[in-house]
This record gives sequence, C-alpha cells and structure tokens, in this order.
Amino acid sequence: MNKEERIELADLLFPNLENSIAEIEKKYPERNLPEDAMVTRYGPSPTGNVHLGNLLSAFCDMVYARESHGVFFLRIEDTDQKRMIEGGIDNITSVLKDFDIIPTEGYSYGGEYGPYKQSERTEIYQAYIKELIIKDLAYPCFMSAEEIESIRLEQEKEKTKIGIYGIYATDRDLSLKEIKEKINAGKEYVIRLKSPGNANNIITFVDEIKGKMKFPEHNMDTILLKKDGTPTYHLAHVIDDHLMHTTHVIRGDEWVSSIPLHLQLFEVLGFKPVKYAHIAPITIKDKETGNTRKISKRKDPFFGVKYYEENGIPIEALHLYLATITNTNFEEWYLANPDKTIADFTFTFEKQAVGGTSFDEEKLNNLCKTYFSRKKGEEIYEETLAWAQKHDTDYARILEENKEDMIRFLNIEKDGPRPRKDISKYSEVKEEFYYAIDEYFEEENYRNTSFDKEYDLDLIEDYLNSISLDLTNEEWFSQTKDFAEKNGYAKTPKEYKKDPDSYKGHVGDICEAVRVILTGRLKSPDLYSIMKILGKERIFKRLDMYKKVVAK
Repeated sequence: MNKEERIELADLLFPNLENSIAEIEKKYPERNLPEDAMVTRYGPSPTGNVHLGNLLSAFCDMVYARESHGVFFLRIEDTDQKRMIEGGIDNITSVLKDFDIIPTEGYSYGGEYGPYKQSERTEIYQAYIKELIIKDLAYPCFMSAEEIESIRLEQEKEKTKIGIYGIYATDRDLSLKEIKEKINAGKEYVIRLKSPGNANNIITFVDEIKGKMKFPEHNMDTILLKKDGTPTYHLAHVIDDHLMHTTHVIRGDEWVSSIPLHLQLFEVLGFKPVKYAHIAPITIKDKETGNTRKISKRKDPFFGVKYYEENGIPIEALHLYLATITNTNFEEWYLANPDKTIADFTFTFEKQAVGGTSFDEEKLNNLCKTYFSRKKGEEIYEETLAWAQKHDTDYARILEENKEDMIRFLNIEKDGPRPRKDISKYSEVKEEFYYAIDEYFEEENYRNTSFDKEYDLDLIEDYLNSISLDLTNEEWFSQTKDFAEKNGYAKTPKEYKKDPDSYKGHVGDICEAVRVILTGRLKSPDLYSIMKILGKERIFKRLDMYKKVVAK
C-alpha cells in the first residue's frame, strides 16, 4: 500500500476527527517549571477499590514531585470500561483526600492539561493512530476470536512465542481494496501496531529504581484501538504522558514486562520517552506456608485502605510508614530528627528497595507510637475526637464532655527527654485512658488487675489524706518517701533489698497501691500527675470503690 492509499485508508477509518495532531500539540505546551522538576502522575483504573500498593504509588508520586518543585497530577485511566466498578472513581478521589495525598492538578482538581479522564480523550488517541496508519505503523485487523485461538494452539504446538506477529499477523499487508471489502461487509476490526521490532535484537533500558535492564525488542502487533474505538492502556498512557509532559512514571513492577512495548510506542509516535521507576511489591511471610508472597486482598486485612481508618491509624503516621518503604534510610533519619517532618526529607530513587518490601506491622506500630509521642495533648485530643465522631460516637460524646481533663491526661510526660509511647492508634486512647473518665471507671476495672498482694488500705487512706496536690513532682515524691519511712517502709527499693526484714516494704509498694486504686493498673503514666488531675474528691471515690471490690 503506497502513501496515497494509506492516507485514503486513514480518512476512511477516521473521517470526522476535528483536530489535527498539530492543533492537539498546541493545546499542551511545555510546562513552565524548574529544569529538574518532576512531573508525576497517579493513573488509577476504577476497576477496584484503592489498596495499600496503590496508596504507596500515589505517595511516591506526591513526594518526588513536591521536593523537586514539580507537578503531581491525577489521571483516571478508564479505558477498560467493561471492568469498571460502580463508585470506582469516587473511591479513588475520596481515598486520596482522606489520606492527605493531594495532587497539584488533575481529575476533580482542575488544570490546563485535561481532560484528565481517558474516556474523554478518545479523539486525541484516534488522531495519533490515524497518523500511524499514514506512516504504515498501524493497520486494521479483522481477525476473529476463533482465528486468534487457532493461531495460539498452533504456536503452542510449535512451541513458539504466543501472539500476533510476523507470519501470524495475517491482516498486516491487506490491500486497500481488501480492507474496503471487509468494512463494507460489516466485519469488525481493531487497530494494531505494525511493530518494527525484531525479537532477536536486545534493547537496554535504565530503570530509575532497578537500574540497567535488558529485554528482547518488542515485535508483537499489539492492539492499539479496540473494536469500539477506545484505546488500550498501552497507547493511551504514552500519548497522555507525552501531552501532559510527564517526566517520571512511578508504577508497580508488574509493568516491567511492558517496558519494550511502551518504549517502542514512544519511538513510533516520535515522542521523547518518560523515565520509568518500578516499585518493588509489598510482600509478607505467609503464616500457613512460611513462604514470602505479595500482600493479598483475600488474606491480608491491611491490604485495603479502610483498615487504617477504621483502626484509627493516623494519616501522618501511615505516611511515615510509606516513607520507610519508599526510602530505606527514612526511618533512621526520622528517629534522629524529632523536630523534622516528611517534607524535610530528601527522597531518592537510589534508596528505594529493588526487591520486595515486607509489610512490617511492628514497624508501623512503632512509628505510630513515635508520632503520638511527638504530639501535644491538645492535638491528640482533637484528632481522636474527629476519628471517634466517625467510628465511636459514644466515646466522642464522652471526649467532648471531658475535654479539659482528657487534654491534661494526654499531656502527661510529654515535656521530658523521653516522651511517653503508649498509644499507636486513636482507638487505643479509649483503652489506655479509660481511667480518665469516671463514666468508664467501674469495679470491673479492678477485677481485671492481677492482685498478687494485699494492700494496707488504712495506710493508703492516711497517705492520701496527708499528701498535698499543690506540689511539684519532686516535692511530692520527697513527701511520699518521708511518709513511707515514718510508717516502717524503706524510702527506696535499694534500701529494702539490703535489709528486707527491717521494713514492711518500700515506697514503691505504696505508689503501686495508689496506682491500682486510681487506675486499675499496675503500670500507668506519671502517678502524681494523675492524682492532680483527679483531685481529692475523685480519688476518695475510687478508694471507696476499691474497698468494695476487696470486701467481696
């Protein structure tokens, strides 16, 4: 087929396109950005709910664009209309908002490089395919599903590569007359790439994360346009990334095998290729088999993003965890810089894991505890209240009714060199600080405590009557030791150990008794701070409650 015939074919296949390629390119000028700025995109398909792997990809897009003073945009890649789920697009946009991963521009955010939804860009893709047909780099293929299946069976029998290429691409060299006849006969067709590749040739590619890689050159006549006139993902993302001036495509390594095709499409379309960075999968050691596998929707509750919100894991803490997956040196940096945030860290592809990254729940919990330890009581209160208003309305009411006390409890041991680390989730505030709320503090709290010894309750009552709540922590402990000494207790555990027969116990025994009576626990934050917040009246109410339990 000569060029004139190819032009006639292109006009036959695409008779009503409004814009030429030149006009389309004019609508998408170069971005006015610093030289090293990255333009990244999160391109989800609305065919399922957002999961942890998707969130990691979007997080990477955000931080790399942000630190390079670039652009991070959201593009909805909905070319696979058959697999779309109801509410899929809303799920994508709401999850990004809920998890504070906010694009600079894109679908639902606006911008000058839209539309940011691929189903609204069909004529753009068709214009480029029309040009490929004129250049003899694409062609209509009328092969039926039965014909393709027959070829596949033959290839399996001959033990050759499966696909449509070379001698198996039977419609590749149809004449214009033959094509017209098939179209007039009502035969359906797709548009395939007329691949210029040779599988015997080796191409070298440098992945931003994985480094240098080698592949056989792509030689398949891949489908570019489906029967309904919509593009395949392969074609659409290459054209869109060109027009939107994407510099870096950060995606899961399940796409590595597509690199030869995507590079070839950039080449045949005459585009400068983007840089690809393929993220290692998040893995876990299977409890049943002991083998390492990818995280799974079916087996792993933490796979879905609802898990993190429902369990009260702070968004910022989850960001910290995603940062440790993104760069292996982040955790060490974060722990060494208590006054810094993620925005102060420099992410690099060189520090991104090449192999699988194991999901580490203990690390996530530790990062959450560190996050809470660096927050003031007021911040923890407000964040916990916001979470409870969605997930535990009864507790939200209790928090609102006890705001001042709760903030004071949450601020205990916050100002020292080693701030308390006893909370890893908003849901744990209720569990860890139940003793702060009189409504929640019942006799049952005592029964849950292991009573290995009996306390001298008359002594404890004398102590509580004698101690002042207007002291510094140091003054309180000094008075407590004096009280212990006057009543036959050693002032320190060390003194008691030296001569246990000379004492009834030591000062720690008195503090332990008070702690159990006031909190129902053998361990708690600073005892005197708790006493000051409760006040004498509430303290003695709890002493009376404890006496009832012991009497039973």
